[in-house]
Amino acid sequence: MLRIIDRQTEAQTELKRIGDRNNGEDIQPKEAIVREIVTKVKQTGDRALLEYTEKFDRQVYTADQLKVTGAELDAAYQQISKDLLSAIQVACQKIEAFHRQRIPKSWVQFDEDEVVLGKRYTPVDRAGLYVPGGRASYPSTVLMNAVPAKVAQVPHIIMVTPPGQDGKINPAVLVAAQEAGIEEIYRVGGAQAVGALAYGTETIPKVDVITGPGNIYVTLAKKMVYGTVGIDSLAGPSEVLIIADEQANPIHVAADLLAQAEHDPMAAAILITTDSNLARQVQHEVSQQLAHHPRKVLTEKAIAHYGLIVVVESLAEAAELSNLFAPEHLELEIADPWDLIEQIRHAGAIFIGNSTPEATGDYLAGPNHTLPTSGAARYASALGVETFMKHSSLIQYSSTALKKMSSTIQILAQAEGLPSHSDSVKFRTE
Repeated sequence: MLRIIDRQTEAQTELKRIGDRNNGEDIQPKEAIVREIVTKVKQTGDRALLEYTEKFDRQVYTADQLKVTGAELDAAYQQISKDLLSAIQVACQKIEAFHRQRIPKSWVQFDEDEVVLGKRYTPVDRAGLYVPGGRASYPSTVLMNAVPAKVAQVPHIIMVTPPGQDGKINPAVLVAAQEAGIEEIYRVGGAQAVGALAYGTETIPKVDVITGPGNIYVTLAKKMVYGTVGIDSLAGPSEVLIIADEQANPIHVAADLLAQAEHDPMAAAILITTDSNLARQVQHEVSQQLAHHPRKVLTEKAIAHYGLIVVVESLAEAAELSNLFAPEHLELEIADPWDLIEQIRHAGAIFIGNSTPEATGDYLAGPNHTLPTSGAARYASALGVETFMKHSSLIQYSSTALKKMSSTIQILAQAEGLPSHSDSVKFRTE
């Protein structure tokens, strides 16, 4: 049963508990396991990959079987429906159109003192995309990671994804990858795949940036290799927070909560409402929709542990609690959602109005669905083109400009006790 609470102090405590659900006491043993896996992949390359693939995925491969073949890529198109292919193509186009608006622009500025300043953006040489498997296949995750990398013009993009029980990759995932321009794909997952991307093996090249969500082992592996490579974020279990008032449809709200809960037993589904009648209606509707849910067991578990309804006195109070939680996904199912936007400071993505369920953003609206979780929206943003790019500062002083600023630079250098810094300017200007 989805719980209802109406006291703000209790609500704050519960939201903090839910936000911290990925930092339990069992993290340390998992970290030790991941450290062993990553270290072994670094030291022994393909041999470790094959051992862990057999151990965790129950698949026995040779090194040359890790890469998905051209024949498998071609066959994938014959294994999905025309409707699914069309949907993947539409989503790919919309995601690309959005991300093309986000390409950082290099710039150069000339000032009156003959100083030239600027920024130059360039893509990384290699990007590694992690696409999770296991409970479901995620062609949408392929598009959300691959399309921005291609828009950024990364010259070498590699995808890794765990094999299914039959040893194969879901054909929709393979088609999505090809539609986004990715054809170098390896059937390997887990922490060992992250280690392979970070350090390289005889078969899998070392990359510069790793993106994509995964389970706790994948997340911990990304955390461990950060610094050796760049990463997009440390994604935790998914979450939605819905702010709704009396005009919201309880059937829609319940469906949106369950759409999040069906992802994972640790997914969080939270409703904050100003209407106690809506709270009770949604509570009842969640139970009704759960009764014959195809993913009932894991969805019920998520609702039981990390589902919550909070009744508040005002939308301002709802916004305050939302900012405290800093949700990955925030839905505003209220009469005047744009009036509340200014009060929302922390959210990965904001879905505005009754006709904008989170599923629109998950699949094809355009903005990326790889978003900060577990409160990281306080300081982090969605994956985008800029994730696959870095910038270099451009600085040029003329001799006149250097002479003009010579004294100021030397004073600062001397104050820091760095005489050669000072001399490097003085020798050029005296």
